[in-house]
Amino acid sequence: MHLSRRSLLAATGSLATGMALAPQPSRVARAAGRKTLRLINRVIEVDGKPATRYGAFQPSGAWGITLDEGDTFDVRLENGLDVLSGLHWHGLNPPWRQDGVPYISGPPIAPGKFTDYSFPALPAGTRWMHSHFGLQEQNLLAAPLIVRERSAIESGLQEVVVLLEDFSWTKPRQIFEELRKPKPMAAMGNMSGGMTGSVTGMSRSGMNMPGMNMPPGGGMDLNDVTYDAFLANDRTLADPQVFDVEKGAGVRLRIINAAASTNFMIELGNVEGTVLTVDGNPVVPLKVRQFPLAIAQRVDIAVRLPADGSALPVLARGEGLAKQTGVVLRPRGAPVTKIAETAEVAAPALGLMDEMKLRAAQPLPSRRIDRSVPVDLTGTMSGYVWGMAVHGMEAVPVGVEKGERVELVMRNTTMMAHPMHLHGHSFQITEINGQAFAGAVRDVVLVPPRTTVKVVFDADNPGLWAYHCHNLYHMAAGMFATVVYRGFN
Repeated sequence: MHLSRRSLLAATGSLATGMALAPQPSRVARAAGRKTLRLINRVIEVDGKPATRYGAFQPSGAWGITLDEGDTFDVRLENGLDVLSGLHWHGLNPPWRQDGVPYISGPPIAPGKFTDYSFPALPAGTRWMHSHFGLQEQNLLAAPLIVRERSAIESGLQEVVVLLEDFSWTKPRQIFEELRKPKPMAAMGNMSGGMTGSVTGMSRSGMNMPGMNMPPGGGMDLNDVTYDAFLANDRTLADPQVFDVEKGAGVRLRIINAAASTNFMIELGNVEGTVLTVDGNPVVPLKVRQFPLAIAQRVDIAVRLPADGSALPVLARGEGLAKQTGVVLRPRGAPVTKIAETAEVAAPALGLMDEMKLRAAQPLPSRRIDRSVPVDLTGTMSGYVWGMAVHGMEAVPVGVEKGERVELVMRNTTMMAHPMHLHGHSFQITEINGQAFAGAVRDVVLVPPRTTVKVVFDADNPGLWAYHCHNLYHMAAGMFATVVYRGFN
């Protein structure tokens, strides 16, 4: 099945219909009924050229899945591709055999076959779905997964979902093979870009970022891959998606960083927004005009359209880069001016100053830590080998007992930041470089170079769980471990 963006729009009326959600009556709980998702080949348009990539759509043409709090996640996933595949339900905490990670949760789905999933859609919030098979995520096999909170439904705010991705004309396998080629250390220091065609390299920044423990005179490495475009809902700023909203209205932005290897800085321009949730979990409201979003993280931001009736661009610049993408919120009839795909200045490197301002609105219950696990993040751009040393040993799982409060002490020994994701659980950030605080509840935390981040979670979901860096190429090169419950079955 091949769907172009324009043919999909024609078939469904407007992609925005599935992305800008109208308020609905609150319900305590309901069975939403089984939904069918199909993995397909589709054709999108990038810089005026067609590109065949993967996708996950319902028969109606809806992209991904939207549920309400209290619904059951009841989904049949059909593989319409000609390769093994599947989807991970990122941010939901299902029984471990329904987590969608090949060879850990269960086997991948063969072409023409399907797998059924059924479990409570918890926790509510902005989640997403993506392939966990090989490098398929780089081929855009990702989609929104929204479980609308009762509070969001009752607020009456229009909702706009923005899914960010990085795009390359180069095949993912070729990107990875080029990254793995040995590089002399002296030459690496002079490289200014990443993967373009068949050339690899990296970017460096000499700035010391707040929230990082940088060595004197040291710099952090950014952006393994130089991408040809950044996408917001499959589109570049040459043809951005425009959402119609009421003049002066409030809007809830649900922004998902579904990129394979790019951190973004979200930009609201002169409009001040309010951060409501991170990774789908509520925080004490925080006023922002820009906000860092590491790979696989999400943020919900409430914004109010300008009183003068002008349109509001919502932009995302790649970390350390001027290249950007985004969408436009347009009061009906307002003009939309062309937005450059290159900003005037590059986005800064992501640190943790904003992370340290966040406070969980619903923190984990206070209790003693039963088990503290040191996890060293290891690796180098030279040879492109990455790893996770648990208790000082590579390829060792994090062993836990059901009912424990577990602390993960992640120490980044490398010169790259790593967005670390734990499946099947939500964790709370409790300490950054020795500074303790009651931080946000998340499922992905960025661990910058030479930084130590502590998080805690409750071992309440027995099984075998993936625990890894969400930079696709770091994970593929070895930064992947597991959390294993003793005696689970």
